[in-house]
Parts: sequence; structure tokens; C-alpha cells
Amino acid sequence: MKVAPTAIPDVLVIEPKVFGDARGFFYESFNGKAFDEAVGRHVEFVQDNHSRSAKGVLRGLHYQLAQTQGKLVRVARGAVFDVAVDIRRSSSTFGQWVGVELTEDNHKQLWVPEGFAHGFLVLSESADFLYKTTDYYAPTHERAIRWDDKAIGIRWPDIGIAPILSSKDLAGHSMDQAELFEN
Repeated sequence: MKVAPTAIPDVLVIEPKVFGDARGFFYESFNGKAFDEAVGRHVEFVQDNHSRSAKGVLRGLHYQLAQTQGKLVRVARGAVFDVAVDIRRSSSTFGQWVGVELTEDNHKQLWVPEGFAHGFLVLSESADFLYKTTDYYAPTHERAIRWDDKAIGIRWPDIGIAPILSSKDLAGHSMDQAELFEN
């Protein structure tokens, strides 16, 4: 497994070792011991999620204020542009974002720790998106920041169509009006 920090050092790109031949491929998508070593602490995942979305679907930017969730995300089919935004007020990278293309072919995973808003845009005709979380989904604590907040300035890829958003994401707050993490 190869691990590389992004421009925000707490967010990591993880590339598993892939063994492939004419029959297909095999890789270990998660190993608790290796993951803990990579992030420098013990992380316990309690929930796995799987979503399928059509091209142009943009999900996010989501986070939970209580029952905060770290997320290990990857794509099993298709391609997405995946984004993490640091919303920890006390962080030296507060308000900054990183984006990584995750595809079924590059097998990359992104570690998005607690204290970050997360979202993705589907680049392929459809995508199966998988993520492990460190706490359970808690709708009463879920919040959303607008995907197009100018204060953050995410440069989403141009895929030739307008993003398709849920009503929840359309109602997201701007960063200056959102409830954020104080530490």
C-alpha cells in the first residue's frame, strides 16, 4: 500500500497494491493494521455505505457535527471527483480543499478524517461509490455546505452538464453561515 499526503496533510491518498493478469485483478481494499500505521492512530470503522449515482450527480458537501465521521472512500465502478474541505476553525488549513479523481481503474482511496466536509461529482455515466465511516449516520447532526461556495472556491471538473443535486444539498449553507468544528 502506498500512502501520500495531499495539500492538506491530514487527508491521505491511499493506493493499494493491485495484482493483475489476463484473468482480472486482486487487491486488499482494507487492512486495519496497515491503515492505522498509515494514519498514525487506531481507527475503528463501524459502518460501510454504497451509493450508485448517474453522471453529473453531485453529493455534498456533507458532515456531522456530533457523531463525527471519518471516511475512507473509493470507487468500485466508474469515476468521481472527490473533495474534502477542512472545516476545523483551529486548523492551519481551515477553509482549504483538496480534490482527487477516484476511479475503478486507479483503485485510489481517500482518507477524509473527522472535521472535514466531503462531497463528490460523478464523472462517468454512473459510479458505485463505497465508503467506510468511523461513526454511524446521524441525520439530526448532519449538515451541508454549498458545493459552489465562492469562499471555498472548489474547482469542480466541467463535465458538460449542470450538477444534479438533492434538495438537501441545494439548501446547504455557505461556509460563513454554517455550523463548523471549533477544534
